[in-house]
Amino acid sequence: MFTGLIQAIGTIKKNNLGVIVDGCNPFSPLKLGDSVSVDGVCLTVSELMNDSFFSNISEETLKRTNLAEKAQKNGYVNLEPALRLSDRLGGHIVSGHIDGLGKVVSIENLKNSWNLRVSWDDLNFCRYMCDKASISLNGISLTIAEIYVDGCEFSVAVIPHTWSNTCLKFLKIGEKVNLEVDLMAKYAEKLLKVNNNDSISKQSPVINSQWLSEQGW
Repeated sequence: MFTGLIQAIGTIKKNNLGVIVDGCNPFSPLKLGDSVSVDGVCLTVSELMNDSFFSNISEETLKRTNLAEKAQKNGYVNLEPALRLSDRLGGHIVSGHIDGLGKVVSIENLKNSWNLRVSWDDLNFCRYMCDKASISLNGISLTIAEIYVDGCEFSVAVIPHTWSNTCLKFLKIGEKVNLEVDLMAKYAEKLLKVNNNDSISKQSPVINSQWLSEQGW
């Protein structure tokens, strides 16, 4: 589990069995089996090499994230070690399980911030986004500033500290970004539905007048 507060910028390159991530020295020492968020993707340390580590990577991860594309060109990645129970939760709860890929629509340099606009064509996840909700973009905890186009295009306001200390400053228009919606939104939706062996769209609410009465309301 992570918070979306980036601690280092590294690079990623392709390996026959996975990827090699360089640049984790600021939060070392790591050990075998540790989890590290790499551009928002939770990877497991399989081998240690100075301030680098090797991770196996599944076909599902390659298909759902931008890591394959970045590894082909030794691209920059945001790095964050796993959260300790004693750490401050300065961002929001980020699982490192990417929901899908968005695409950068525009980057606007404002006086005291940057406005980053992203499109996301997956309607299954767009419903979880709302004004001022949290979202993880390439592993960074950001707040949705505005939503457009039937909820599948949104913007985030990026302050100078975040811009300077993450890979956002390297983004180009049209580039793919890893997106993870707020985990709490998905759990809330699940808890409001009952499992009646039907599709989720046909499930009935758990909270009804009978349930409220049984709970003493």
